[in-house]
Amino acid sequence: MKRVGLIVLPALGAGLVADAALRLAPLPDSLAAPPPASTEFLDRNGEPLRLMLVDDRSYNSRAGLDEISPNLIAATLAAEDARFFRHPGFDPLAIVRAAFNSLRGAKPVSGASTITQQLVKEPGPRTFGSKIRELVHAVQVERQWSKKRILEEYLNRLDYGNLRTGIASASRYYLAKPPSDLSPAEAAFLAALPKAPGRLDPHRNWPGAVERQQWILRRMAGSGALSAEEYARARTEPVALRPHRQDFAAPHFVDLLLQRRGILPPGGGPVRTTLDLNLTRRVERALSMQLARMAQHNARGAAAVVLHNPTGDVLALAGSGDYFAAGAGQVNGAWIARSPGSAVKPFTYLLALEHGANPATVVPDVPSTFETPTGIYRPNNYNHRFHGPVSLRHALGNSLNVAAVRTLELAGGPSELHRLLLQLGLSTLNNPADHYGLGLTLGNGEARLLELANAYATLARGGLHLPFRLLSAGAEPSPGDGRRLFSDASAYLISDMLADNRARAASFGLNSYLALPFRVACKTGTSSDYRDNWVVAYTPEFTVAVWVGNPDGRPMRGITGVTGAAPAMHDIFTHLHQARGTTWFARPAEIREGFVQPFTGHLTADAKPNAVKEIFSHGPPLENPADYDAQGRVLLPPEYREWLEGPQNGLGDMVACAESPGKLRIVSPAPGTVYFLDPDLPAAAQRIPLRAEGGHDLHWSSATLECDTAEPHKTVALREGKHTITGEAGGQTATTWIVVRPL
Repeated sequence: MKRVGLIVLPALGAGLVADAALRLAPLPDSLAAPPPASTEFLDRNGEPLRLMLVDDRSYNSRAGLDEISPNLIAATLAAEDARFFRHPGFDPLAIVRAAFNSLRGAKPVSGASTITQQLVKEPGPRTFGSKIRELVHAVQVERQWSKKRILEEYLNRLDYGNLRTGIASASRYYLAKPPSDLSPAEAAFLAALPKAPGRLDPHRNWPGAVERQQWILRRMAGSGALSAEEYARARTEPVALRPHRQDFAAPHFVDLLLQRRGILPPGGGPVRTTLDLNLTRRVERALSMQLARMAQHNARGAAAVVLHNPTGDVLALAGSGDYFAAGAGQVNGAWIARSPGSAVKPFTYLLALEHGANPATVVPDVPSTFETPTGIYRPNNYNHRFHGPVSLRHALGNSLNVAAVRTLELAGGPSELHRLLLQLGLSTLNNPADHYGLGLTLGNGEARLLELANAYATLARGGLHLPFRLLSAGAEPSPGDGRRLFSDASAYLISDMLADNRARAASFGLNSYLALPFRVACKTGTSSDYRDNWVVAYTPEFTVAVWVGNPDGRPMRGITGVTGAAPAMHDIFTHLHQARGTTWFARPAEIREGFVQPFTGHLTADAKPNAVKEIFSHGPPLENPADYDAQGRVLLPPEYREWLEGPQNGLGDMVACAESPGKLRIVSPAPGTVYFLDPDLPAAAQRIPLRAEGGHDLHWSSATLECDTAEPHKTVALREGKHTITGEAGGQTATTWIVVRPL
């Protein structure tokens, strides 16, 4: 017995030491940490948008064992290691069988390596030494990890071909479903691929993949993993192989994410975004259809965004009609900086309301000249017509340019508008306000569609500004997360003005694409030479913005925001209303209503002729007898005189010009204006108009130029030199000077 003890005890001790060494020794470096996962962009509902390569080599996705179908586990064990849960890391029976088959030259039915051995397999050529090391490492892993952990790591590291690593990546790629939903037939199909990922690629060798799938199903039935009935059903079940393509949905949206720092998680994995993929596809179709309709107008690009206003979530973003179109398909029209035209006007009117104006406030829409630090500014309306006295509601609805500049004066000037637009998130207005001048209200700066949409979303939130969101943050933002930029009452009034289809009928008609069967606030914009078409529309729930143009800046032919961009907006918003529902804004308590005289904007009795109903937060002044002459006509200030006496006056004898001349001021030519003589034109044709405000029956004179004061057009002939021009009326005198140079 002593001899036996002397033999057994040392052997037992050596075994315990070996076991302890196996349990405590560090694992192979390849198992020190999970392999890096691919970054996978998902929409808000978990639909895949794009999977990123890991180290430019493979697409890796990870799944926990509880997220993998038991069918796939059974199929993998049947194919690779039937005794996995019974062996210590290596399978002696499999080793003996493989050696016997090798000696007699028979083709092996399966390999001798267990799942654990495959997990620790060394890269490079297979040698006797490497096989011994793998066996030792396999036993070591079995001592330190549970069988479930080994199996989970194995399934997440397997190569399934087509650059797919891990069952989660393979299941999505080949069958368009998560690994938790695999049927026995699908599980056996996927378990077949790691045997020879290149040779068994089902896109190139479907029969080979199916042959091995059937072999695995037979082994599953033989091991009891499938009943006879389940086996009969699985062996005839068709497997729906997904087309050979990558997940590449909402490409402009994902590209925009990749341009932003801090988006990609260091270890890879899923990135849940705010995007709704189904809605984005609907938006992409709307843009494609509209571009097809506009092909003859030289319109090649379009973009659209949809925001969820309460959160700022970007629900949809399409940057072009076709991402893969040659030329500019990959230019993101939702992010390029372009001139927004009249689409920025609502913020001028908003500031005017904040400064005490109201929708009935009247501004003069007449030919006007403005002196600015950078020179003389003479805006014109798009159809070269002027409407005389117009309310802010009418001026905004019909997008009148001169009235917008007049409203900018009520709003505090370009610096105030520039400040507000920067606060609203327009990151493209990098120059000081003086650089843009009065033209800022007409869109002479640049804007990005996504940022402009979010500025409008601030109107929809009643003045509360939130940044737009591209990544899902889980909880919705609270009111304290935003920054209040203007009052709820002013936002409500602007929304009401922009939703007033009758107020814009003079320019757009009653049946334009801006007219929807439910209330929506809309504003269009068209930049010079028809280079850009814009429309932005919103309800409390959604903001929809559309841009149409050419990414290279080439002009389109004869289409405006209401004909170019608005049809797509109309389609998108109709879908949102039908599928998700829209409402309208609750009226703030401080909003009141009353009747106003439309040519003065003053409160009047509802029984008065031409009185119109209006809403306001800052009450208009009461009318007074000085508003009318002895015949009951509305008296307009002297600056209206030329318009009143011209052919565009459509008010007839309802209005008259006030007799009080006010201070005489020469409007044209403005002081310091430089003119150039054109040698190709006769001298008689080179004349400029003479206009003044604050007086009538003017007498014009110049010591060096010939003035033609014949009605109705008073002009002066140009000639080289510096000249002074004088106007006299009612005992008042005003002078101006000009310089004329050869061309």
